[in-house]
Amino acid sequence: MVCLRERMKMGKRSEWVAFCFLCFSLSLQTIQGYKESETARTLKLEQGDAHEVHCSRERSKAAWKIIEEYLMPFVEEERYQISRRCRLHSDNDLYRDQEQHKIHVGVNEWQCGYCRKRFYGENYLDQHFDNRHYDLLNVSHSRCLADICGALHCDLVMDSVPRKTKCNPAAAAKNQHLCESLADTCFPVNGGPSAGRLHEFFLRQFCDAHTCTGGRKPFSRGHRKTRSIFYLFASILTLMLLALFYIFIYMHRRGMKGGTVELKRISKSVQKKKPS
Repeated sequence: MVCLRERMKMGKRSEWVAFCFLCFSLSLQTIQGYKESETARTLKLEQGDAHEVHCSRERSKAAWKIIEEYLMPFVEEERYQISRRCRLHSDNDLYRDQEQHKIHVGVNEWQCGYCRKRFYGENYLDQHFDNRHYDLLNVSHSRCLADICGALHCDLVMDSVPRKTKCNPAAAAKNQHLCESLADTCFPVNGGPSAGRLHEFFLRQFCDAHTCTGGRKPFSRGHRKTRSIFYLFASILTLMLLALFYIFIYMHRRGMKGGTVELKRISKSVQKKKPS
């Protein structure tokens, strides 16, 4: 009987020890799970902050439009190769690869060139790039075209209605200095005849307008006149309609002349039958 009681006591002790051990294990798992969830939240926050790019897409887009229309036609005419050290080079545009993966399907329809998703506006496609394909941006070094917008007069391109603002001499001097440094880097005077001519052209086209004395206007040397597919289609359609119109007029006049001749013949035959 004594042995049986002692075994029962030992069994209860072992059950109590096992219960305590189980509670301790559960508490450790709870603490560990809490730590893991905290770590996961931290990583999510870090990942959420990691794809925030401090570079204006709209101003970068305006800067590239100016480079394409007001500079590149003259560079191509000189058959000059812009160095990659030049901030105007396409490789130094943070968004250039994404912009090249935009597919304009229709008037209000755009498609992502990476994943083929379609959107009803270019702004929605831009948001899609920011949310889904930000990892394709190379942010290892500064390649933001928006940083040189002041030198390239981006505000004139972005504002549909020109704003009359008071000229700031300090800002004008800063933009002129940036503009001249671009001319020196991209088109060095000692880089040959073509580089020298483009250097002078860049100063006249962009830099001279950075003044509060009312000197030259920006883009004084003109720009590239782009002809879109829609413009060509509309032109061809207009020519075809004009051709059909003139053919219709010609056939109508010819028919009128034929009818006049027949009426004259009928009138003559009637006059001959009258005396009888």
